[in-house]
Amino acid sequence: MERILPFCFLSKKPTHPVITFLLVFVDRKMEAVPLLTPYKLGKFDLSHRVVLAPLTRSRSYGNVPQPHAILYYSQRASKGGLLITEATGVSDTAQGYPDTPGIWTKEQVEAWKPIVDAVHNRGATFFCQLWHVGRSSTYQYQPNGQAPISSTDKQLKPQQMHDGSSQEYSPPRRLRTDEIPQIVGDFRLAARNAIEAGFDGIEIHGAHGYLIEQFMKDSVNDRTDEYGGSLENRCRFALEVVQAIVDEIGADRVGIRLSPFADYKECYDSDPQGLGLYMVQAMNKLKVLYCHVIEPRMAIVDGRRQIPHRLLPLRKAFNGTFIAAGGYDREEGNKVVSEGYTDLIAFGRLFLANPDLPKRFELNAPLNKYNRSTFYTSDPVVGYTDYPFLGPST
Repeated sequence: MERILPFCFLSKKPTHPVITFLLVFVDRKMEAVPLLTPYKLGKFDLSHRVVLAPLTRSRSYGNVPQPHAILYYSQRASKGGLLITEATGVSDTAQGYPDTPGIWTKEQVEAWKPIVDAVHNRGATFFCQLWHVGRSSTYQYQPNGQAPISSTDKQLKPQQMHDGSSQEYSPPRRLRTDEIPQIVGDFRLAARNAIEAGFDGIEIHGAHGYLIEQFMKDSVNDRTDEYGGSLENRCRFALEVVQAIVDEIGADRVGIRLSPFADYKECYDSDPQGLGLYMVQAMNKLKVLYCHVIEPRMAIVDGRRQIPHRLLPLRKAFNGTFIAAGGYDREEGNKVVSEGYTDLIAFGRLFLANPDLPKRFELNAPLNKYNRSTFYTSDPVVGYTDYPFLGPST
């Protein structure tokens, strides 16, 4: 019986649609895809290097995770994949946006459990990102309508949102030195709660101009006590948070997200590379599992997006797993993984719109376009769980 495959390869210009499909399929399957190679993340065995980045979705009504999140996260879970939750508040003072989840109450812990179970049933590893927004808040989100807390009392200027609207922020209250241990304790308790909920580990949100960065970066931190002034002092709060969580759940379950080169929410530093190197070297001493670092903002050159690629010194300095994020696509992700620039890549908007993103990368299939207008709406389906798969989800 004549075999189709040899005939396909002998035919110089196949015209039959079935033969053409087979050739394209074989070519795609034979193509090396570095993003889809296995990786050992501490004690976790990953089958690919495509990570779900933490993405605020504003669908946790009353700061409690909802049943529709079970479908959302399980859609994006694959055997051997790594998922990081949306930013999750460590206390009632950590809030600054509508309907973001928390993990400081028993109710919240119980609500997370079926979501975690659904992700684990798909064979994926699941980390919970812990955050505190600091001054990026308003009276309405704070208990008893109090002022948001921060490293400073400098008010954040109104910020333009994705939909073109302007977000105003309330004047913050500078934390007293004797209050800081309580905030550190909030992070510790949240980490303990995350493990109780079944998460494999936690990621500390030390990026994007939120509370931890408000201490680290000199554009915001104007303190004169042991938490301000020198680089070491400005990083003290962050390192106390990491140390407390490492002591609570073990360094092999802890990652941190950093954005030393970014200027989100007027939070920038006069020596971003020095700050980044100091932090990753400190993470080495604490033996944390991974550092998740965000590239500087992309630029458009000759109509093409250009990623600045400034993370290499940090990657070389860090002994653990390095995760890069910041506008990557399949082509650029494969390139930097193959070159050893990073171990894993976190994808945000692409993963949001393509729940089967690793499979699409495997086949080099077309991607769904994301709808920015539904990123932060409250609808439990539209723009959340209704993005189509390539085929039936299993």
